Amino acid sequence: MARAFVCPGQGAQSIGMGQALAEAYPAAKEVFQEVDDALGESLSDLIWNGDIETLTLTQNAQPALMAMSLASMRALEVEGVDVAAADYVAGHSLGEYSALAIAGALTISDTAKLLRTRGQAMQQAVPVGVGAMAALLGLDFAAATEVAQAAAQGQVCQAANDNDPSQVVVSGHKEAVERALDLAKEKGAKRAVLVPVSAPFHCALMAPAAEVMQQALADVQIMAPKVPVVANVRAEAVSDPDVIRDLLIEQVTGSVRWRESVLWMASQGVDEIWEVGAGKALSGMIRRIDKSITCRNIGTPDDAAAAKDSLS
Repeated sequence: MARAFVCPGQGAQSIGMGQALAEAYPAAKEVFQEVDDALGESLSDLIWNGDIETLTLTQNAQPALMAMSLASMRALEVEGVDVAAADYVAGHSLGEYSALAIAGALTISDTAKLLRTRGQAMQQAVPVGVGAMAALLGLDFAAATEVAQAAAQGQVCQAANDNDPSQVVVSGHKEAVERALDLAKEKGAKRAVLVPVSAPFHCALMAPAAEVMQQALADVQIMAPKVPVVANVRAEAVSDPDVIRDLLIEQVTGSVRWRESVLWMASQGVDEIWEVGAGKALSGMIRRIDKSITCRNIGTPDDAAAAKDSLS
C-alpha cells in the first residue's frame, strides 16, 4: 500500500480559489503572500478578485496554480499531514513544479519566479494564432501519434499530453492541428476539439522557451526532494537535482506522459492518490487510467481537516 500526492496543471484555475484556505489557515495565507512578494505584485488579488481571462493568461495561471497547491499542502501540514505521508509526488505539466516545491526541492519564491518566466517564455515562443492544441477523445496514444504524424505534412504536430486511455492532446502549427481534427474523426475518435489555450505547449515549437528555462534553471538551487518526484517526460521517479533540472528543460518541448506516470506509480504499489490544489481534473484522469486507485481531493479547509482521519 502506497500513496502519492499530485498537483494539477493549466486549466484548473478559477477565481476565488484558495481564499477559504487562506482565511482558515494562516500558513496557507503566507504562501500567497510569499508568491506576491516573489513576483512583486498582488497575484493573490487577481486570483481572488480578478477576472478569469486575466488569470488564465499563461504567465498568471502557472504561478497561481502553484500557489493554490502549496497553500493546500500547508493546510494539510497544519492538520498533521506532511509530504512524508506520500511515497511519491507528481504534477501535470506546470504541476511538476508544484510537486517539486511540495517535496522541498524548490523554494516557493524560486518556483513562483520560474513559473512566471516559464509562462512568459511559452507565450512568446510562438506568435498568437500560429499554433494550436486539440484534444482527441476516444483514441489511445498510439492512434493519436499516428494521426499527429499524418497531419504534420512538413509542419509540427505532436502528441503532447497522454492524459488517459481515451484522451490525448496534440500540439503544433494551427493548420496541422486542424488537419489532425479531421484525421482523428476518420480514425474513430468520439470527439476532436480545439483546446482554448494561448500557445502550442509541449511540442517542438516551444524550443525557444526551453532555451529560456535552461538559463533560468541554471541560476536556481534544486535540493534533493524529500520524496521521489515522478517526472512527466520519464514517467518514473527521479531524485537527483541535476537530473530534475535537465528534465524540467526537456519538459517544455516533451510530452506529458501522465497516463504512463500513473501506471508506473500503480506498479510501485500506489493505490491512493491525493490531488493537492485546484479542481478535480487529475482525479478524473486517474480513475480512467486505473479504477483500483482511490482518489482524494485537497483544495478546501474541509478537505484538509478530513485528511488526517483518512490516515488513521
